Amino acid sequence: MEAGPVAPVVEPRPMRVLVVDDERNIRTTLRMCLEGLGCEVREAATPDAALAALAQAPADLAFVDLRLGTSSGLELLPRLLAESPTLDVVLITAYATFDTAVEAMKRGARDYLPKPFTPAQIRHLVEKTRAHRELSSQLGNLEGQLAQSVPEATLETASPAMHAALALITRAAASDAAVLLRGESGTGKGVLARVLHSLSARRRRPFVTVNCPTLSEQLLVSELFGHVRGAFTGAVRDQPGRVEQAEGGTLFLDEVAEMSPGPQAQLLRFLQEKQFERLGEGRTRRADVRVVTATNRDLEKAVAEGHFREDLLYRLNVIEVKLPALRERPEDILPLARRFVAFFARAAQRPAPELSPATEKMLRAYAWPGNVRELRNALERALIVWPAEVLEPQAFPERIAAATGSGVALGGPHTLEEVEREHILRVMASVPTLDEAAHILGIDASTLWRKRKKYETAQES
Repeated sequence: MEAGPVAPVVEPRPMRVLVVDDERNIRTTLRMCLEGLGCEVREAATPDAALAALAQAPADLAFVDLRLGTSSGLELLPRLLAESPTLDVVLITAYATFDTAVEAMKRGARDYLPKPFTPAQIRHLVEKTRAHRELSSQLGNLEGQLAQSVPEATLETASPAMHAALALITRAAASDAAVLLRGESGTGKGVLARVLHSLSARRRRPFVTVNCPTLSEQLLVSELFGHVRGAFTGAVRDQPGRVEQAEGGTLFLDEVAEMSPGPQAQLLRFLQEKQFERLGEGRTRRADVRVVTATNRDLEKAVAEGHFREDLLYRLNVIEVKLPALRERPEDILPLARRFVAFFARAAQRPAPELSPATEKMLRAYAWPGNVRELRNALERALIVWPAEVLEPQAFPERIAAATGSGVALGGPHTLEEVEREHILRVMASVPTLDEAAHILGIDASTLWRKRKKYETAQES
């Protein structure tokens, strides 16, 4: 099933190189070699100039002379890495010794280049560095994909509404515009954000996620922009933020509506100027990052109530993509269910059971308030508790099995306790944690835990 027009293939951006040497001839020679290899090159003659250049714009690779007038390249090396932790540094020296090389590696250098050097040596180092960075990026992306390796991460759909969302994602991938993903909890906004990244020209660079509701205001600022040692209690060392980790790639802010006013102001500034400061530091830094956000809340209502900045909303909502709820794409329910069954059966090393006709009818009839996430959880549970080769409705929680006609409905002949039980179970199925369910229900997590134990005991008896 095609998701829409294919995004144009864009070649990765040139490698950005900083040359730090107090001899003009060396800088000129390196510039000519590097530009011949397609690199973007900047020069600096002193340590201060090198740090200023790096603060102004990030670099991928730096060639640093061992002797910089009265200064030392070895002393500059850790300062460069503090400014840009992902920078690869090659130390240039006319006095190459084993001890020098070891000391350079201890201080964070990737390699060293003895003088006099040849264009072939420069080419080898550039290619070696490019390969290393691409491999690191691929491994980082692969780790993220494996951590989120779930069968709902697919572009196959029979839903016109989902087709429209995928087509818009595909078109948006060809630009660097900010994208806002809207949809109910569990509709797959995180999966679509990763699809957007994988289709874009930034696909070889990191995809970094920040879950906004899980962090306090100070910790969220630190998570996004980093901090320096002593910025707050427990800050025992300098720490780059997710913005720096996402350099050249995509930063995904999940549930951005939960962000408090302080981080909102700093995020707005970063979107406008691509500049930021680590918490507790006065130095301004820059980063080349695409920002993608997601929310299940009405941001316009949050703006009207004074909880969300209107100017930030405009910055985030350049391209808006609405994901339909699972009940709005009923044609996808059974294909998704079969995909989940096959996935969890492989994980359990057992043959994939079939869905009985009664189960198929039940899955289509249920409203799925927790959307794809709830469907996934229901199928995972069913394969654990039901060892037979055919999944029957009895393999599913009562709230889902009741969808065939015997369920609890508002206004029906049910006690308040029955209605409360049904509502609590549905909310718990729609979110991944007990704390989130308690927040939605407006009760303490401990109270919800006791109610859940009560329901489980009643079901077992």
